[in-house]
Amino acid sequence: MPRTASSRVESRIQALRERIRHHEERYYVHDDPEISDAEFDALMRELGELEGAHPDLVTPDSPTQRVGGRPVEGFETARHAAPMLSLENAYSAEELGEFHARLCRALDVAEDTALPYVAELKIDGLSIALTYEHGRLTRGVTRGDGVQGEDVTPNVRVIRAIPLSLKTDPGLVEIRGEVYLPRDAFERMNTEREQAGDPVFANPRNAAAGAIRTLDTAAVARRGLRAFMYQVVRPGDAESERGSHQDVLRGLAGWGCPVEPHWEACAGLGDILAFCDRWAEQRRTLKFDTDGVVIKLDDLALRAKAGATAKCPRWAIAFKYPAEQATTRLLKIDLNVGRTGAVTPYAVLEPVVLSGTTVSKATLHNEQEIARRDLREGDMVLIEKGGEIIPKVVKAIESQRPANAVPWQMRRTCPSCDSRLVKPDDEVVWRCENASCPARIRRGLVHYASRRAMDIEGLGEERVDQLVTSGLVKDYADLYHLTVEPVAELDRMGNKSAAKLIDGIAASRNADLWRLLHGLGIRHVGEGGAQALARGFGTMDALRAASLEALKSVPDVGDVVAASVQSFFGEVKNGHLVDRLAAAGVNMAAQTAGEALGAQPFAGRTFVLTGTLGGMTREEATELITARGGKVSGSVSKKTSFVVAGTEAGSKLDKARELGVTVLDEAEFQALIMKSS
Repeated sequence: MPRTASSRVESRIQALRERIRHHEERYYVHDDPEISDAEFDALMRELGELEGAHPDLVTPDSPTQRVGGRPVEGFETARHAAPMLSLENAYSAEELGEFHARLCRALDVAEDTALPYVAELKIDGLSIALTYEHGRLTRGVTRGDGVQGEDVTPNVRVIRAIPLSLKTDPGLVEIRGEVYLPRDAFERMNTEREQAGDPVFANPRNAAAGAIRTLDTAAVARRGLRAFMYQVVRPGDAESERGSHQDVLRGLAGWGCPVEPHWEACAGLGDILAFCDRWAEQRRTLKFDTDGVVIKLDDLALRAKAGATAKCPRWAIAFKYPAEQATTRLLKIDLNVGRTGAVTPYAVLEPVVLSGTTVSKATLHNEQEIARRDLREGDMVLIEKGGEIIPKVVKAIESQRPANAVPWQMRRTCPSCDSRLVKPDDEVVWRCENASCPARIRRGLVHYASRRAMDIEGLGEERVDQLVTSGLVKDYADLYHLTVEPVAELDRMGNKSAAKLIDGIAASRNADLWRLLHGLGIRHVGEGGAQALARGFGTMDALRAASLEALKSVPDVGDVVAASVQSFFGEVKNGHLVDRLAAAGVNMAAQTAGEALGAQPFAGRTFVLTGTLGGMTREEATELITARGGKVSGSVSKKTSFVVAGTEAGSKLDKARELGVTVLDEAEFQALIMKSS
């Protein structure tokens, strides 16, 4: 029996809702969108039009009935002072004109009225709501679903652009803004991730979202996040009905908040269009990413009169610049090997100019993504710059596909050393487990020599590149067979510098076992994991012989780390490398016998460090604690054993006192260390 028109509409609405929910999850929860903003907006627009024509089919759980995505797991949630509404998008001058006309009708004025607007550059980052009480920052919450979001206060506090206290006391206020990652910090982060074999972020927005949701505040601080503020909300009154948006921006700047300086007052639609046109190219000169312009009614009393829908304010809109795209030939799908052995595919393209630069390569993420898009060598492909930073392949143009193009297959051996590639069932990335793989060794050597690993002074990227290129070093063990003469012949070295480097390498032979384990670059084994393994087994031989069950039994070593360690030592070439390091005199035992034997006076105790310590760095304090079996946490809870408070201690000290946690000053902490020794 043929379906009725009503049933077809109902089916289409249901299909749209399912697609939109999927893409909301990819965007808001996983920070990994699969379609462009314009494509997503088109889905939402179609759904909204169908529901508008068939209001009897609207359900409370429809994507049109809520503000945005749901909060991710891992953080406590907190409610906003007032809903953080999303903005309607416009992609053309015509759509901006329609917005102006709708607003004029809502305000009951002629459509040719030159309404007062403010145009601001749209920062491509993560929305944040900051609560200040009596001028002091007390809470930072992500947008979440618009009603409540993730409480990320500890991470917000380490973003230097966000003031911990305002220059004046405006009472209880919620200041809203955007956390973003500058382009240079984004490029630096992606370089580090690529070198570590981790997937790179597609754009600064995703990178900022990933950073602010990191549970390690120290890692957040290193990311270099920045912020701009643009709105003030007072509890019980979403916005004051007096004054102007210009007054708000100037007031925020006066309070010491960062405000993006290129905003302009615009008298009517003509000024808005001129602003958008002017910044279409000028935005590329900025140090941060922007994908459009936000247009807001300036008069706050008129805003209150215009009101809002359940999802969007009627008095504001976001004008989006179209992503620049181009078509070119996909010449080859090649593979890159990262420091941790991650083997990731990338596209080698016929060079094409895109956003003012020549593009010859693009990211492809993994083999599943290639298969999903059915990309083949020889295809004509559509590419665009995701966030105008990293080129990405949008799709293949199948109508122009060569007759001999075949589906791409991921190879199962390393393209550099021919070792067998491995991929756990629950992962999408293939990896080379050979730590001496030539493609890994350059990046791996820099990590091996780093301060928190073997601490070899003078062995940075440039020197490593020279040593590997010259053939003097093919793996970590080769370092310990270097002599002054051949090293001195390298560019900009000389006998004195060469001798200093050789001395530094020789000194690293005495490094503790955990430093060697960390330096080897075993996947999932960071500094803390390496220390736990060294404490648990005491010697490299004992660790290599350990069963999976024995590895899992070590405190702070879970299933993932245990499996990774066993996989590493299961690779024959890694065993040979460790043997050569031992033969070269590198220490293979925990230096403090008591650690290996279980003498851990701080076992089961958790410390939190706050403020500045005068006699040691935080890293040194952390090492003293973990060497005695203790843990260092970034937040205070009822399970915290001690809070070590230096000068200028912040909210963690207040939290400790509130919960009755023992607080140690620096002298008391040092006395506790001496007693434990």
